[in-house]
Amino acid sequence: MTDLPGIVVTGASGRMGQMLMRTVLESNRARLIGAVERQGHDWIGRDVGEAMGGGAVGVKVSDDPLEVFARAHAVIDFTAPAATVEFATLTAQARAVHVIGTTGLSGADLAKLKAAARHAVIVRAGNMSLGVNLLTQLTKKVAAALDEDYDIEVIEAHHNQKVDAPSGTALMLGQAAADGRGVSLDAASDRGRDGITGKRERGHIGFSAIRGGDIVGEHDVMFAAAGERIILRHIATDRAVFARGALKAALWGLGRKPGEYDMLDVLGLTEN
Repeated sequence: MTDLPGIVVTGASGRMGQMLMRTVLESNRARLIGAVERQGHDWIGRDVGEAMGGGAVGVKVSDDPLEVFARAHAVIDFTAPAATVEFATLTAQARAVHVIGTTGLSGADLAKLKAAARHAVIVRAGNMSLGVNLLTQLTKKVAAALDEDYDIEVIEAHHNQKVDAPSGTALMLGQAAADGRGVSLDAASDRGRDGITGKRERGHIGFSAIRGGDIVGEHDVMFAAAGERIILRHIATDRAVFARGALKAALWGLGRKPGEYDMLDVLGLTEN
């Protein structure tokens, strides 16, 4: 087992952090060697298995990412933009694969990730599931096939604790639609309708966000024209699909040349 790639999970106490750690612990292709939480968190120094309500697994939660990353083959990171940018610098120093599922990253954040990717592999995606990445490809193809007589709307739903909107997945789908149409998403994006907004702009790509309960993730891409609608849909009912995808990405990145990659690369869906 000690020959298996060593994985570190950041944001260990969060919903995704715990799911990621369980997924790695259950895997026969990797081993969990570290878990990171912010300074002052009550999980610091505790065994991750016991912290999650089970038996000890021999891995303690640390607030020193530099020390933990130095021992890692890969770091899986579903945290917050500021933390992810900091982690990217440290993973680049360690030459570890950095798998990023964090959403809400700004243009400035992405520029810093690009700089880190000159020295290490970064795999970043708004969604790590196979189904969503297939949906992204389908969205691009349908958008390319249909003209502006078909209005495009991206509708997403998540749990009531999600802090960013639209979701990273919704933005992935919107970008795919824009790429299919050959337009800039920044120029065509239509968000936050409220009040007297006027009629819908032809060719725009609309976004709607729903927040409630414990919804894991639901995404629809609607192509609506006079007399018909085409709806592409993905529903996630278990966060394990994201964790399994993230682990797949971490293992795929081992031995790759430094650079920025996404799940389409991991899944072999990148168009030539």
